[in-house]
Amino acid sequence: MSTPAAAAPGGRERDLLFLRQPRLWPNWPFLALVRRRPGRDEELGLLFDAVGAAGLYGYSSTVWLSNLFLIPATLEEFLALPKETFDTPEEIADASWSVD
Repeated sequence: MSTPAAAAPGGRERDLLFLRQPRLWPNWPFLALVRRRPGRDEELGLLFDAVGAAGLYGYSSTVWLSNLFLIPATLEEFLALPKETFDTPEEIADASWSVD
């Protein structure tokens, strides 16, 4: 499978490094993501270090469809946001999500 033409300038390997390493996230416990695809509107998403921040497992490859400025006030509200769930960081990148 080829890398999408609209991928972030840092490239897939940089994105995978950040997707796998929450300690590198500049706005921990969140990592801002963007998905740019030809002919479609730009989409914003967030990864959340649920294990490190809240002791919750099962969300390490989940992209919440929100941005850093619209994070709900409570964890319960955040977890209820629309989301896309993947099995691995590679699947997140394959779905055209990149680090913003």
